[in-house]
Amino acid sequence: MEQEGVRINKYLSDAGVCSRREADRLIEDGAVTVDGAVATLGTRVLPGQKVKVRGKEAALTKKDDKVVLAFHKPRGVECTSDRSNPDNIIDYIHYGKRIYTVGRLDKNSSGLILLTNDGDLANRIAKAGEGHEKEYLVRVDKPVTPEFLQRMAHGVPVLGKKTAPCKVQQIGECFFRIVLIQGMNRQIRRMCEYLEYKVVALKRVRVMNILLGDLPSGQYREVTPKELAELKKMLG
Repeated sequence: MEQEGVRINKYLSDAGVCSRREADRLIEDGAVTVDGAVATLGTRVLPGQKVKVRGKEAALTKKDDKVVLAFHKPRGVECTSDRSNPDNIIDYIHYGKRIYTVGRLDKNSSGLILLTNDGDLANRIAKAGEGHEKEYLVRVDKPVTPEFLQRMAHGVPVLGKKTAPCKVQQIGECFFRIVLIQGMNRQIRRMCEYLEYKVVALKRVRVMNILLGDLPSGQYREVTPKELAELKKMLG
């Protein structure tokens, strides 16, 4: 750590407690202390100080203890580290180390979600944001038409702005594959709703170079060293 210490949200991310965004929420809720004093968003942690989250100590993760998991999230599981939520992903996986999700996948969707305790990697992926591909398989409530595919591919208004052009391919009467480079809230569902379609099922099958493959629902695997090296190369 630098002489002046690190920001409390970065410390919690590096400690594998949660993402920086979720750390900010914990801090705002008064759930984080540094040497017994309630932390604020501007608090910095100095070497030797003791950080606790809801009374439980949060120690920095050693380099050799870092892990990145690929998990096949079932519908109904929520991408949150909040253990008071009965559907939280952390209790569902019940992994032996503190981990948290990289990005989100909404409760009613299934498929690939990455989890890690590597705060630096999670932050790099978050900062990369748009521009990196995520691929989904989608089933809707009525037959897909050429006009629907064309309008989805060229972008539609969502949350006050037009979505970026994307790749869309029909794979069945009511099924299509879509590759996004954006991460707007419930983007695919909102795009379909704008065109008067309803999403019946949505599964994410790829995040950048990491594939869901034949990983069974509810199961996880460690991202391979080759996958991780390629992922980091893509992030620059």
